[in-house]
Amino acid sequence: MNFTQPDFAPAYPEIFLLIMVCVGLLADLAWGGKKPNIAYLLAQLSLFGCAAITFATSAPEVVYTFSGMFVDDPMADILKVLVYITVAAVLMYSRTYIAARGILGGEFSSLALFATLGMMVMISASHFLTLYLGLELLSLSLYAMVALRRDSIGATEAAIKFFVLGALASGFLLYGMSMIYGSTGSLDIGRVTEVIQSGAADRMVLVVGLVFVVAGISFKLTVAPFHMWAPDVYEGAPTAVVLFIGSAPKLAAFGFIMRLLAEGLGGMAADWQGMLIILAVMSMAIGNLAAIAQTNIKRMLAYSTISHMGFMLLGIIAADGNGYSASMFYVVVYVLMTLGTFGIIILLSRTGFEAETLNDFKGLNRRNSWYAFIMLLLMFSMAGIPPTVGIYAKLSVLQAVLNAGHVWLTVVAVLLSLIGVFYYLRIVKLMYFDEPETDEAILPQGDVKVLLSANGLAILAFGLFPQALIAMCAYAIQQSV
Repeated sequence: MNFTQPDFAPAYPEIFLLIMVCVGLLADLAWGGKKPNIAYLLAQLSLFGCAAITFATSAPEVVYTFSGMFVDDPMADILKVLVYITVAAVLMYSRTYIAARGILGGEFSSLALFATLGMMVMISASHFLTLYLGLELLSLSLYAMVALRRDSIGATEAAIKFFVLGALASGFLLYGMSMIYGSTGSLDIGRVTEVIQSGAADRMVLVVGLVFVVAGISFKLTVAPFHMWAPDVYEGAPTAVVLFIGSAPKLAAFGFIMRLLAEGLGGMAADWQGMLIILAVMSMAIGNLAAIAQTNIKRMLAYSTISHMGFMLLGIIAADGNGYSASMFYVVVYVLMTLGTFGIIILLSRTGFEAETLNDFKGLNRRNSWYAFIMLLLMFSMAGIPPTVGIYAKLSVLQAVLNAGHVWLTVVAVLLSLIGVFYYLRIVKLMYFDEPETDEAILPQGDVKVLLSANGLAILAFGLFPQALIAMCAYAIQQSV
């Protein structure tokens, strides 16, 4: 039997990150007691190294390796770099928060990097097994992160619920993949595409398998009716963990959808378009309507996430290059908004106090006008109000779905998004027109101050000049799909 040495170059970032995670674990074990920040510093160094390697190995052509199970293309490179930046920002926002609450920093950083590795594998997967391995590596890391605060009943309860429902969703996904394999005789995404296009596959089995696959993806994306875990996990988990869950994994989930639906099952677009339309409308309706009744801001943002992911699905429904690039643009903007919003929540929290209710934002303008202004930009962007970048994200998706001929869906999306304006502007009203409930000073560390300011100003800058970000997303889709 001849063994062909695979080309390791496309997977250099993953290999480097895995080595650095092991180094970080050993370093934290050996010197974590004397130098508590060593795991954090090594994690940031690891992400910087991954970014450098990704840039060095990036190329405009599509490269397959490991017997076609792993692919390196422009979409993968761009999504990975965005994941590195997002995780680095999460770690920076969270450093003070986890130290003040006794959460083990070494474990938090290591789990975050393992989750990042899972996201990278998902983004570059070209085989159903690779997709599933990346997804499970990400999911198992997130389950552990939610339960890191062992003295919190809410966090433990949230972790158990997250794990049980996540296992159920993984079962759906595996069952769907097995049915697709039974129909096409292959788990390779390229081969599955060929069999479907040739008409040789059993269509009935394919459609049933597709239903289970879409159900599994929907759980990971947090779209209705598979959203049940999100409000409880967002409310019960530490805010730093919620920040991680609500940001970087959405980029990986987009890559997962592109590999599985757009590339692997693109020949069945007529079937999964109908499913996604139902999921999108339900998500926008349930997310926006349920968010109005919330008084806990983390729970409100959980329902906000559900509505945003429903909106993102609209671009996928268009099933063309413009729709896919619009969805990618929307996900990138959503992650940027989520980072800033939870960054403000972490900023307002302090030892023994969690800024989790809407009332905690009362009078923020009087306590610190700069951070109130940043939060205003973030809320305007989430609501889709000019001149923030959120308006362009919504318009690009609406234009794509309108060009695809779904006029009624466009109207429904606009009407449901108008409902969301209310609960976003309610926070602005609390910050600027209500009396503060405390006069305690807001004193962030220097790096957090700079990052939060850059995060907020990026919302405004991309709103005024969105062309570069839109062009980057269009390039990634055109060169890869």
